[in-house]
Amino acid sequence: MYLVIDAGNTRTKYGCHDGQQWLVKGFLEDAQEQIAPDFRPSRIVIASVAGPERVAAVQAFVMRWSCPVEWLRASAQRCGLRCDYENPAALGPDRWAAAIAAWQMLQRDCLVVVAGTATTIDVVRQPGVFAGGCILPGLSMMFESLERGTAGLPLAQGNMQIPARNTHNAIHSGCMLAQLGAIKEMAACLPAHSPIIVAGGVADTLAPLLGPQAHVHHWLVLEGLLSVARGQ
Repeated sequence: MYLVIDAGNTRTKYGCHDGQQWLVKGFLEDAQEQIAPDFRPSRIVIASVAGPERVAAVQAFVMRWSCPVEWLRASAQRCGLRCDYENPAALGPDRWAAAIAAWQMLQRDCLVVVAGTATTIDVVRQPGVFAGGCILPGLSMMFESLERGTAGLPLAQGNMQIPARNTHNAIHSGCMLAQLGAIKEMAACLPAHSPIIVAGGVADTLAPLLGPQAHVHHWLVLEGLLSVARGQ
């Protein structure tokens, strides 16, 4: 059995797997009620980009089990994927896990988008190479930065409208176009119609605007951590 944990900037997700299927996936604050009392993981793998408080909470949570615990770090190669980052150790473990999951699922050129507090957009190439990517503020952070940094712009509560005819829609549309434009520019690094895998809290908002090659996988980082835990 395996326990995998994705400690992000805003939320901490976890999943329990029995070697054949997921037993439960959810948010760590709900784990006490969701994890069966007889669950005994043989291995725990964690990806964390969280601050000290959340890291301490994760450490306290996993101490109840006596089994190997790995805090994932990107490396030159793992699970059939080679890292072409200039310094693999500097790559965020969440990006590495998401790329591993995408490669394990597809085994082909693809774009990996995790749209949360920040939006990360990464290129995976055949025959299994993490080629790098880009990072930009997430959609909510874009909205908030305009509200904080200007005297007259509100926190957007608008919709996509091109051209927009009110300020809320103008802010929403501008930030959405920035996200979509970055994704489409990165997609141009790959052969036409390569799959775009989208995860994160804004995945359901972005994916329908990216065309039929976009597919939502909300638990992508957990899938990559499971591959690491299983040694695939």
